[in-house]
Amino acid sequence: MSFGGPPQQPQQPSPYTPPPAQPANPSQHSAPQYSAPQYSAPQYAQSPYTPPQFSAQPAYASALAQPTPYTPPAPVAPAPAPSLPALPVPTKKGRTVSLWLFAFLGFLLLALIGYFGWALGPMASVIGLVLALIPLTIVFLGVRIIDRWDPEPKRLVIFAIAWGAVAAIGLTLLVDIGLTLLVGLRDDTFSAVVQAPIVEEFWKGLGVFLIFLVARRAFDGPVDGVVYGALVGAGFAFTENIQYFAISLIEGGGSQLTITFVVRALLSPFAHAMFTALTGFAIGLAARRHSSAGVALGAGLLGMLGAILLHALWNGSATFADFFGLYFTLQVPLFLGFIFGIIALRREEARLTKSRLGEYAAAGWFTPEEVTMLATPAGRKVGLTWAAQLRGDRRPLMREFIKDATALAAVRQRAITGRDPLAAEDERALLIRTRATRAALLAY
Repeated sequence: MSFGGPPQQPQQPSPYTPPPAQPANPSQHSAPQYSAPQYSAPQYAQSPYTPPQFSAQPAYASALAQPTPYTPPAPVAPAPAPSLPALPVPTKKGRTVSLWLFAFLGFLLLALIGYFGWALGPMASVIGLVLALIPLTIVFLGVRIIDRWDPEPKRLVIFAIAWGAVAAIGLTLLVDIGLTLLVGLRDDTFSAVVQAPIVEEFWKGLGVFLIFLVARRAFDGPVDGVVYGALVGAGFAFTENIQYFAISLIEGGGSQLTITFVVRALLSPFAHAMFTALTGFAIGLAARRHSSAGVALGAGLLGMLGAILLHALWNGSATFADFFGLYFTLQVPLFLGFIFGIIALRREEARLTKSRLGEYAAAGWFTPEEVTMLATPAGRKVGLTWAAQLRGDRRPLMREFIKDATALAAVRQRAITGRDPLAAEDERALLIRTRATRAALLAY
């Protein structure tokens, strides 16, 4: 058709193609200018053409599963949020022992194993070992009760037990062999009442003093000294019991073994622990006062003198007097006095902990109610009961809260005395930990 002629009538649309659009201005003789085609509603309605992408009907599981007229798109998932950084922990510097000391203990352990295998035989040694684990467990659980809320570093606990079980025993045996070579056999009474208390308490006390020297930041006071001394004594009694039980089995069979087991494992499992705890108590007093190594050594020697006297009295009661009569009239009262002394020390530690945490409460870190809950036995019991009622039983969190707060009080005490150059670093770490634990306890 000509662009200059009269407008043409539109043709009917084909079944698949809409009708062509009219030119924009048919009166002008110029290059054709097209605009977007415009179609009427009847044309759309009459056309059978449907684009393929819209012709397929989706299948739905049910009528309820059909989409609403408007379904907003799901929001785009954000990038994973970074996890919370690990909570800081107090530095271990000054709170552990060298691997060289453990290597020395390992060498002595091999020598002890060879000695027991040669002198007692493998079978008797194994039976003695199994039975000796019972009093060791009793003493260890007792020490854990004392040290529950301010536990000593695990590495130091292992070292203390190993020193008593390996080094103190091995060095005592070497001294005994040396004296035998020099002066010959001694009287049994002299060995039990004089030689054994002096030599054994010396080597056990040396172990406690070594812990003070190499891990002074973990030696906060008399309670820590009692703990380390009791652990060294428990280790010594463990190895000594192996020997006594094995000899009783070899010499007297099951009946004599039973008597020895009752006397040493059931009636007096805390004997060696109690003796060496006196040495640890004296060194702990020096540690609390920020004393030098020389002063701590002098205090330890005084405590060792008391340990020797108690040890000699114990051995003498089994040698010269009626053991059971003296046991109930003297040893039981001494043990009860030891227990009451521990209770008094724990109360003093609770008072000191409450005082130090009170200083943090004054600075806004704790509430006064939290200080009472964290520092006193009754408050800790109430706190654990409350935590058990929270969703998911949050007693483990409460235990961590109490332990970190107790350690924080000890760090504060070391900072006040000026004997811990790393106190500020530990204080920061423990404050962060206590705040995070409190937030976890209160989260819903």
